Amino acid sequence: MAVTGDDTESSAATGDVPAYQIRTPATNLPPGVVMAASPGTLHSPQQNTEEATRKREVRLMKNREAARECRRKKKEYVKCLENRVAVLENQNKTLIEELKALKDIYCHKAE
Repeated sequence: MAVTGDDTESSAATGDVPAYQIRTPATNLPPGVVMAASPGTLHSPQQNTEEATRKREVRLMKNREAARECRRKKKEYVKCLENRVAVLENQNKTLIEELKALKDIYCHKAE
């Protein structure tokens, strides 16, 4: 008996054997030769929806984690810049005071 077209083994409903769908190949094979697709490649619309939902949730979770990490790095960067500003302001203040002192010394020597 040759199986052609969209005939399906329905023993999967009993749980005995995985279901395989028989597909007619694009090329002409000798009679009695059939091609089968494994059950892993056949998804119902509900399975496709569940898979899409699961993938979306994983993507959103990864995105949240990446955003959290980005915010953490930005905070660290801003804190580093604030510290650098404070150091440079102190250095600038010290140099201004040193410049004033040197000007006073130079002006007194010139007199």
